[in-house]
Amino acid sequence: MPRPFRDPDSTPSDDGRSDRRDHPRGRRGGDRRSTARTARRSVRCAAVGAAAAALVVPLLAASTQATADQVGRDALQQQFSAAADRYHVPEKVLLGVSYLQSRWDAHQGAPSVSGGYGPMHLTDARTALASSRQQGHAGGQDARGDSARPARVAQEAAAPKPTGKPPARLRTLKRAAQLTGLPAARLRSSTEANVQGGAALLADAQRRLGHPLSADPADWYEAVAAFPGGGQDSPSATAFADDVFGVLRTGERRTTDTGETVTLGATPALRSPRTSERTRPADGGAECPRTVDCEWYPAPYEKWTDENGEEDYGNHDKARRPQSQKIDYIVVHDTEGTYETTLDLVKNPKYVSWNYTLRSSDGHVAQHVRNKDAAWHAGNWYVNSKSVGLEHEGFLTDPDAWYTEAMYRSSARLVKYLAERYDIPLDRQHILGHDNVPGPTASSIRGMHTDPGPYWDWQHYFTLMGKSFAPEAAHGSGVVTIRPGYEKNKPVYTGCESADKPCPAHGSSAVRLYQAPDASAPLVEDVGLRPDGSPSTTGVNDTGARATTGQKYAVADRKGDWTAIWYLGQKAWFHNPSARPTAVPGKGTVITPRSGRDEIPVYGRAYPEESAYPKDVPVQSLSPLPYKVTAGQRYVAGLQTPGEYLYAVTYDPDAEKFQVVRGKERYYQIQLGHRVAFVKAEDVRVLR
Repeated sequence: MPRPFRDPDSTPSDDGRSDRRDHPRGRRGGDRRSTARTARRSVRCAAVGAAAAALVVPLLAASTQATADQVGRDALQQQFSAAADRYHVPEKVLLGVSYLQSRWDAHQGAPSVSGGYGPMHLTDARTALASSRQQGHAGGQDARGDSARPARVAQEAAAPKPTGKPPARLRTLKRAAQLTGLPAARLRSSTEANVQGGAALLADAQRRLGHPLSADPADWYEAVAAFPGGGQDSPSATAFADDVFGVLRTGERRTTDTGETVTLGATPALRSPRTSERTRPADGGAECPRTVDCEWYPAPYEKWTDENGEEDYGNHDKARRPQSQKIDYIVVHDTEGTYETTLDLVKNPKYVSWNYTLRSSDGHVAQHVRNKDAAWHAGNWYVNSKSVGLEHEGFLTDPDAWYTEAMYRSSARLVKYLAERYDIPLDRQHILGHDNVPGPTASSIRGMHTDPGPYWDWQHYFTLMGKSFAPEAAHGSGVVTIRPGYEKNKPVYTGCESADKPCPAHGSSAVRLYQAPDASAPLVEDVGLRPDGSPSTTGVNDTGARATTGQKYAVADRKGDWTAIWYLGQKAWFHNPSARPTAVPGKGTVITPRSGRDEIPVYGRAYPEESAYPKDVPVQSLSPLPYKVTAGQRYVAGLQTPGEYLYAVTYDPDAEKFQVVRGKERYYQIQLGHRVAFVKAEDVRVLR
């Protein structure tokens, strides 16, 4: 998605003080950024998307008041209790709504991607927008990734200033200020005031609906549905309320980003007046589970002519999956733009496409490309032809522009639904981040995207799908599953704002990899990103020395509190103390070069052998990547697959002209580095 970069800015706050706000937006690629003002690489042409460019662009608001009014370890819990008493809202309802919005985190007073502040996610789009600078979008990755046709990459374009009034869901803080009499600046920065604002909004919604301020949580369903600002009768509102009531039934307990433990006791017998709405059909025939709010918002499939009179078409290809090809992957992206901007982009036939977009504020889902067709989203045509792409509203270099719990839950249900429908295993070999997709050729590696990045919470995401990453074997197993504790795992990243400036400290799913069992040793090398053999960097977009939650690797060595794994053809060490492990024992199929082979090539795509192509389909070269798997090294294997190539280069509304070329050559997908890769089955020996 578009990758905007914005500079620090200062604007006066509502109460007349000057609040400094930094905007962490950087180019992808860590040390590849030339200056902090350079526009970020993009895979899509932002000329069309910027009209909505962000009713909200997240910013990092410097605020000490978010924690100044928290004295005891349970201060936040007391604030929820006091606000509930003051506005006559059941405390459990207030806690449940807040959990779905922020998981009770304060985020240092910074707004979410939807412009929401504080534990109650009170939205103030105008403040976020007024404090931001609109930037252009730079070109980069070929989203199609198909060597048989010209690259489909973005062109740099300035983003026009947005116009129009933000929707109600993006301006709830103003109403909270009216109801509480508290300054808007305090509602943004103080958790105590923010919780009071959320309670006032819920009480106001209950009164407007003509309902009493009851002590029974069951009587608050409609008020909860109205909380995100979309109206209590909209599908997204009822989906949100269903989720809140689900949390009220099960209960939650969590330590927040300010170190406080907040508890919501379970109410298993709580009734939900609209539980039947969970069976409502998806809007317009969208391919979604009935437990999420989903609409059909189609991407165009049509011809267009460029300025030179050349014909082309966009923005996806027709197919008949899974009959024509099995769907093996689900690819998780972030949008690097607001929801409104993203919808504008996908409507342009000259742009690229993806299957679904998820809105941060409430988890609403829009589907754009039928799953039977091939969208252009991952930068690798082999993966595109065998995957479904999900874009999540967010920014990878804004760790505090958080993904809401509502979006995590909606996405988890969508992924689980797709996995069941298309027989896709729920593991990290099949549920990939965009940053796990390999470059199809050596020359494409540096341009591959790095979203959703190290701040996406993979453990929480898979836990919501009922597939949390747990030990699978005894201590000392030859395979490990990466699994740091997200909240306490805070490796230093740089480049959120500028190349050398540290990013805000934040929980992360990733562990850092070194050339020796020593944190002062150089980071491991990625010769695809740096052909000169220089070490990787701490850049937030540098994936060269990173292993992420759920990924499985073969163990290469152990020494004290350190574990080494085989990674990009070398031993890569990470700190893994027994008292606070960052990986757990795993199991899986492992491959190693066949006897007599000193080294074997690896590939970024699993294409057929030359003899498999019919005369009317151009042969696609099997170009090896610049990595080597040498004798004695081991890598965890994912799926085994025949070589396949989807040839769909002609505009065809009837979906009758595409061809799927299949060969006899078979491949294993392996966890080579942070990204996956493929090796020929004939080159390896399988150790089960």
